[in-house]
Amino acid sequence: MRRLVPPLAGLAVLVVTGALCAGEVTIAIDTPMPPPTWALLERELLRANTRACEEFYSRYFDDRGYLECVERWGGDDGPDDAIENVNDWPLLHALGAPESILRLYKAAWEGHLRQFTEAKTREVEFARDGMYYKEFPVMFDWLHNGEGLTVFNLQGLSDPRDVKFQQRVRRFAGFYLNEDAGAPNYDPKHRVIRSLFNGSRGPLLRKATALDWAGDPIEVEGRFQPGHGERTYAEMLAHFADYTDILGDHPQNLLATSLATNAFLLTGEAKYRDWVLEYVDAWRERAEANGGILPTNVGRDGKVGGECGGRWYGGTYGWGFTVVDPVTGKQAHRNTHYLALTGFGNALLLSGDPKYIDVWRRQIDAVNAQGKPIGGRMMYPRMHGDDGWYAFEPEKYSHGAGAVYYWSMDPADLTRVPASAWLDFLAGRDAEFPERALRADFETIRAKVDAQRRDTTTPDTRLADDPMKFNPATVETLVRLMLGGLHPGHQGSVLHCRLRYFDPVQRRAGIPDDVAALVEELSAEETIVTLVNINPSDQRTVVVQAGGYAEHQFLSVRFGARDVSVDGPRFAVRLAPGTGARLTIKMRRYANAPTMLPPWE
Repeated sequence: MRRLVPPLAGLAVLVVTGALCAGEVTIAIDTPMPPPTWALLERELLRANTRACEEFYSRYFDDRGYLECVERWGGDDGPDDAIENVNDWPLLHALGAPESILRLYKAAWEGHLRQFTEAKTREVEFARDGMYYKEFPVMFDWLHNGEGLTVFNLQGLSDPRDVKFQQRVRRFAGFYLNEDAGAPNYDPKHRVIRSLFNGSRGPLLRKATALDWAGDPIEVEGRFQPGHGERTYAEMLAHFADYTDILGDHPQNLLATSLATNAFLLTGEAKYRDWVLEYVDAWRERAEANGGILPTNVGRDGKVGGECGGRWYGGTYGWGFTVVDPVTGKQAHRNTHYLALTGFGNALLLSGDPKYIDVWRRQIDAVNAQGKPIGGRMMYPRMHGDDGWYAFEPEKYSHGAGAVYYWSMDPADLTRVPASAWLDFLAGRDAEFPERALRADFETIRAKVDAQRRDTTTPDTRLADDPMKFNPATVETLVRLMLGGLHPGHQGSVLHCRLRYFDPVQRRAGIPDDVAALVEELSAEETIVTLVNINPSDQRTVVVQAGGYAEHQFLSVRFGARDVSVDGPRFAVRLAPGTGARLTIKMRRYANAPTMLPPWE
């Protein structure tokens, strides 16, 4: 069924029902638009990323997808580091990079699963039969588990119908829903993950040792350069000497909610959403009972501080976790409560309930309320120990402030956010930001390619994290400008964005060839984006989706003097050769149950 709206001032609108994706509106644009500089830069940046990533892969991976390195277990260097070498490649493909990027990062993922299932420790007891079991880390902390799942947790943006991916999504979530008898990680009675170390072989229910963290003895001097700067294996052990108090729950375990979130996005089964909300609600309640601040130890009995003598700030990676760096001899503050932000974002995505934003907003305010004048200036703490707050800095505590504002779109939340050129651009104060940021990304890629070509390591002198600094994938600017989104980081988080794009002709995720997008304004109820087809000869069609997982709802699209009703999570735009338009989109955020399934399904 078609309805043709008469053209107005050189612009035609064609509304089509049931043409490209069932029940969706299609808007046809024929207003000429010379290619803007930002559009040409976006398209070329996708190409530059692709060429650089292909070269990187050919240098560091073999034909099995194995990283050519010395395999190790541990927090210095381990399985998570191997797959981190292709971080951001799923985003690159989901933005519109060619199929070669999808193929290569999937080969790296499959290869590293085999490589580290085969790799075994000699002295670390729980990895003697393989560092991976059932294709998942045997047991480790979520600072590292999350890093190692960054690539996997974003595969569904492009490839949700891959059978192995579907099997793993369910299996991995099942490790935390008590669906695997060999992995009793979660206690539903007390709503706790029972240890900081957890995984496919369950929780580690004893104090950890430095060996558990550092891995087997290894020759260091003259051969390797560990990422933390250790010069000997003894220093590697010393790095983790105080990392013993792992019993009970810690906020970083909230990263595990990304597994069940992905399972819900794939299947729509309520059990996955219910578990995420149950577990996140437990932490929300603990924060409320603790003056608005997330505790960093919850006992296996569900009591705050239960494994640390009642100290809410206790435990490894806790608010009071300050150690001595054996390399520098200086104190190092290692408080990882901030990783919990991912869990609250997952709960918001699945429920649409703003109470999950409130938790982090209140924590920011509660920490900054402890500020005090020191040396004639206001200072704000980052740590809390037996003697109260410490580790004061001149900048206010603001971790998560940008996400809180992005999720709420409340101008009051913007006051907590540090200065941001991107936010200035969205507010109309920095019109040059897109071109400046895109040009800077070309230099980033150039520098990484050059450094990779000068790398002198060999497979037997290379640790898994050594090539990571040369990974050329550079996508944060593209995520911001094309999707109006937040880069998900490298902790296994899902994608939060205002818009996503699909190619309905090629039936793939990502913006079609020759099309570019610039999100220019964001508010609670509106998104303004310019779409352009830089091809002077061929038309292009793009499906625009409301949110990373269709969690938002489009209401209408306005351009020129026309308003088109949409009332759905997607619409299509058919761009004649060399045309473009600025679209003002009215929308209702967090209105739909999110899904990773593509529009044609």
